[in-house]
Amino acid sequence: MAIFDYKAKDLSGQSISGAVEAPSEAVALDVLKEKELFVLSLKERKRITLFQSSLGFLQRVPRKDVVLFARQLAVMISATVPIVQALRILVRQTENVNFKIIISEIADEVDGGAKLSATLARYPSVFSQFFVHMIRSGETTGKLDETLNYLADQQEKDYDLISKIRGAMIYPAFVLGGILVVGAAMMIFVIPNLTNILQEGGGELPASTKAVIATSNFFKHQWWVLLIVLVTIPVLLRFAIKTEVGRHQFDRLKFRMPIFGQIFQKIYLVRFSRSLSTLVVSGIPVTRGLEIVADVVGNTVYHDLTRESITEIEAGNSIATAFVKSKDIPPMLPQMMVVGEQTGKLDLILDKLANFYAKELENMIANLTSLIEPLILVIMGVGVAVMVMAILLPMYNLSQAIT
Repeated sequence: MAIFDYKAKDLSGQSISGAVEAPSEAVALDVLKEKELFVLSLKERKRITLFQSSLGFLQRVPRKDVVLFARQLAVMISATVPIVQALRILVRQTENVNFKIIISEIADEVDGGAKLSATLARYPSVFSQFFVHMIRSGETTGKLDETLNYLADQQEKDYDLISKIRGAMIYPAFVLGGILVVGAAMMIFVIPNLTNILQEGGGELPASTKAVIATSNFFKHQWWVLLIVLVTIPVLLRFAIKTEVGRHQFDRLKFRMPIFGQIFQKIYLVRFSRSLSTLVVSGIPVTRGLEIVADVVGNTVYHDLTRESITEIEAGNSIATAFVKSKDIPPMLPQMMVVGEQTGKLDLILDKLANFYAKELENMIANLTSLIEPLILVIMGVGVAVMVMAILLPMYNLSQAIT
């Protein structure tokens, strides 16, 4: 199906512009004639080129803008503002240029007769499958404003959670980065001058001093090897993650990481519980909800478990059957899901689970931040101790020998 941009006049002679979806130009003309429009121009919208799609990472729309879009659209729809007019208002209010263009295109397509959910699905980099299916559910039930408000609430919770995680990591990342830069500068510019004095003084150097000299020489003369390694490893890792086996192994490795493994697990559990709860409460069947959640959870291990759970449900078993067997799922999740399934309150149970895991995640992040600060001090202390043992003590011994 192609999208055609048109300019036309209605029966009153008023100029109208918009977009219509059709398999061909002739069909597009027929659709517009049925709407009693006199077509002035009709042009097929150009498809995105490979070069343009490769630059997609430069045109990302922040999650915060999507949350604001859902919230504002919900307010206007609940105030009985026509959806096309509401979208046009949002175009003027949006500051992000790329998002402004996307909303404008959505408004054109909806004005041309397309459903809002179908139009949003054309922009998967901005609106997730979860978002699109929730909008479709709202259109079906006639409660689009309530659905948009609910979506905005859930997206705000996810955004706040991600912001807290990133905020907690900024300070330690900055300090560790500073330590590495200062350490490299010392190895290249400062240590060689000090070690030259020790070598000229003669005598047997300690093993720690020889190790520091070898490290300094490597940084000074073979720095390009380190640069190649630092560039090659991320590239190879990126290619490996793109393969099905590599991605699965990497996602499983996340759970085995010390300290961070539990944080990753809680992130995926919150995402799984909150997404499935939202879909179930909106009236989407559990199996269909699990299909959507499998694609939005963001981890192949949980994706496979969720797909396996669908098979178990279709075979007449409990929704928690597949999760009980997995070591990557805490026992609390399947047990609570069974309770929710038996009592008919699965959405409520999942929502409580999401809030519980979100709270646990916040506590873990706070504890991690408190743990990292003394850990950084220990690393700095070890670095200073090595420098003292390798450089200052031999220089002191040399000065004592001279005197």
